Amino acid sequence: MNIYQQILGKYWGYKEFRPLQDEIIKSIAAGRDTLGLMPTGGGKSITFQVPALAKEGICLVITPLIALMKDQVDKLNQRDIRAIAVHSGMSRDEIDVTLDNAIYGNYKFLYISPERIGTEIFRVRLEKMNVDLIAVDEAHCISQWGYDFRPSYLRIVELREYLPEVPLLALTATATPEVVEDIQDKLKFRQKNVLRITFERKNLVYNVRTTENKQKYCLRMAGQLKGSGIIYVRSRKNTRELALYLQQNGISCDYYHAGLTHPVRNRKHHEWMTGRIRIMIATNAFGMGIDKADVRFVIHYDLPDSLEEYFQEAGRAGRDNKIAHAILLFNDGDKSRAEKRIATNFPEPDVIKQIYRALGNYFQLPIGAGKNQVFDFNVAEFASRYSKNILVIYSSLKILQMAGYIELTEEIFNPPKIKFLTGRDELYRFQLANEDFDTFIKLLLRTYTGVFTEYVTIYEDSLARKAGVGIEVIVEYLKRLNSMGIIRYLPQKRTPVIIFTEERLDVKDLRISREHYKDRKDRYIKRIHEVIRYASDDRTCRSVYFLKYFGEKKVNRCNQCDVCLRKEELNLDKYEFEQIENEISDLLTGKYMSMEELANSVTGGENKALHVIRWLLDNDRLMLNKDHTLKLKREKQKKRNSKT
Repeated sequence: MNIYQQILGKYWGYKEFRPLQDEIIKSIAAGRDTLGLMPTGGGKSITFQVPALAKEGICLVITPLIALMKDQVDKLNQRDIRAIAVHSGMSRDEIDVTLDNAIYGNYKFLYISPERIGTEIFRVRLEKMNVDLIAVDEAHCISQWGYDFRPSYLRIVELREYLPEVPLLALTATATPEVVEDIQDKLKFRQKNVLRITFERKNLVYNVRTTENKQKYCLRMAGQLKGSGIIYVRSRKNTRELALYLQQNGISCDYYHAGLTHPVRNRKHHEWMTGRIRIMIATNAFGMGIDKADVRFVIHYDLPDSLEEYFQEAGRAGRDNKIAHAILLFNDGDKSRAEKRIATNFPEPDVIKQIYRALGNYFQLPIGAGKNQVFDFNVAEFASRYSKNILVIYSSLKILQMAGYIELTEEIFNPPKIKFLTGRDELYRFQLANEDFDTFIKLLLRTYTGVFTEYVTIYEDSLARKAGVGIEVIVEYLKRLNSMGIIRYLPQKRTPVIIFTEERLDVKDLRISREHYKDRKDRYIKRIHEVIRYASDDRTCRSVYFLKYFGEKKVNRCNQCDVCLRKEELNLDKYEFEQIENEISDLLTGKYMSMEELANSVTGGENKALHVIRWLLDNDRLMLNKDHTLKLKREKQKKRNSKT
């Protein structure tokens, strides 16, 4: 057993690596820059966490999502692996303390958001850090050809000037051949080196279902498919409406979107993870931290913006390698709705400039000021004050971000934190001189450790229960100690932030280049049309379609998607199909049977019977009862009765 297997066993409890993990680790250990292509759920984080633990220094991890960053740091700390994070949602003092700890505190992982790389405070500390590995998560964000380009990722290459000998590992689950090349060029790989595993998921059955009544279809699938699932919709309103409809029909489900409070989102996430809620109806905000192996189905109620996005979200099903289903619902109305999204996602340049001007006024920034300043951003208040559509605001800000004028983070929740500013001796003298605070300070010191060296998350409600007082009393004590310079108290905050990466310009000097507007708009239209082609294609195996899109050459039909099964059905001539259908109708007239029992009772053979049964279910000719027995639809039953 080598050192990497020992680390894997010690911290993760696994005996063997998954496919490709070992190859990537060995490549990094040999000092080679490496691009790892692994599908969602393939265990990407292991490929840098394990080799970093085998080295002496600290691993620098760049990731764009603050929520994902926090989730990974929490999981590492739960395994007794020291990890910390720096991101735009933190105060300057928090960042200062965290970076000092990265240098002197024996930490193994420092997670940073890419926009931090260009700041003076980070660069000064970087020179003192013993960095042994750079890991770039979601590496496709560096490519302007990708579906989720982020200009701040282009700054990652600057790290190579400070750390020229440190190997770099780039990881992504979704990259076309064009993006694969671009990632290596943008990160200045010393030598091209791509390690990949096939994106084929043999246990994941891809299906496209054409239906006008999507609510009714979801209800039928929720009854027919066993186990937990996710239904993705595009709007917050639809998450609530679909959840209510399914609940009224006896389905265990809930809804989730970014507009819910952090405690509510945590509760819903926990209830779904633990099985108290079976199905989650959600926007794409429900993605981070979904490490649930037994998801049996993912349904997309609406068309996604790209096949990359769809592949990643659908890939959250079946991570236990058991059969799971990825279903995309589609009808003619989806095409026109997708076309309308183009105008929303790419407002006219004049509209973008209006929003940029309003943004500067909103933060009271004079022209020529504001570079690298960070501002909390309440988009609802901004939209109300300037009478702008929220979706148009977000789209405009994203284009301004691509052009390099601002950075917009996702909405993040920062829990309350404290750090003692005094030493222990000075604090003791303060307690003797201020008896009113003595009991409260002792409560803090008994409850939390590390408060003299770093910012520590506290729970005001828990402190209130221990002290037998109201939470407002605890908050008042914290505020008073803060004002007296004994502690630094950071109240909880839940907001996105905007960073002005350049000083505020007069709008006449604002340049939205062709590259950042028209070219990206054209690529977005191309991706939307690719999704429509995928949904409309009834000839190409769904799995083959994906594999070819991601550049795989040797592909085989899956023999289980709707296209493959339809082709199998074509092997039945019309007479044989109708014979089996009539026999099924006779067998089910006046009684219920399980699918297995029914298939075994048909004289044409079990496989042929299963194809016909699936076709009849998909076309609403059969129904599945709650006990998983089949019955004829009423119309079909009446037809059979009239013939007799």
